[in-house]
Amino acid sequence: MPRHPDPQLEQRILDAACRLWSRGGAKSLTMRAVAKTAGTTTPTVYERYRDRNDILRALRQQTRQELYDVLSRCHSLGQCCERYLEFALERSHAYEVLFDGVAQPPSLHEPWPSFNLFRERLAQELGGTPRDHTRLMLALWSLMHGTAMLIIRGRASGALRTQMTHACIDAFETIVLCASTFKGKKHSGPKWPANLKLGEGEESRLNHHDAQPQHKEKRNHGGNGKARGNVERKIRRGR
Repeated sequence: MPRHPDPQLEQRILDAACRLWSRGGAKSLTMRAVAKTAGTTTPTVYERYRDRNDILRALRQQTRQELYDVLSRCHSLGQCCERYLEFALERSHAYEVLFDGVAQPPSLHEPWPSFNLFRERLAQELGGTPRDHTRLMLALWSLMHGTAMLIIRGRASGALRTQMTHACIDAFETIVLCASTFKGKKHSGPKWPANLKLGEGEESRLNHHDAQPQHKEKRNHGGNGKARGNVERKIRRGR
């Protein structure tokens, strides 16, 4: 009798790849090992995915979509932060795969729907366009990801895990509040290059030939007292 197609096969292959990667990184992710772990044959895996990189690409895309689906149901930026951390900790293996080499091609050139969702919510909260908040979102993303990875790799549990999670949420909300209070203030370092685009598919790349000169902006701390100047310096480092 003819075999019936297995509707769960591709998901089993992705789940197997995720487990293998979590155990030994990229070197453990061979097509043969994926097939064995998924309970299928190597030719069957090749029928669906060209190579290991193709499997990883599919796994990243699936994880990004699942994370986006969770965040899109949130009603506030603070809740988005909380749900982001919950997703990362509950799906730690897939989360680690997602961010392994995220700043390098091909991952850098793929869509980042959750990053863009956060920027859209920031624009709704603070005004302007989503791209106006790319640098702020980079800081918030670093805060969330750093906390998630500290908990995952540090194997934090119990009261410490709870405190780390809520400390991150509190810091996230404080940074957004300060960004609203000090809108328009200058930040440290060079201006964001116009051709450095994150999370926007084929536009998520830096064209070095067209890069604009980068000059450090002058800081202006005067006029409002030393205490105000100290606060503003702290805020600039988060924008």
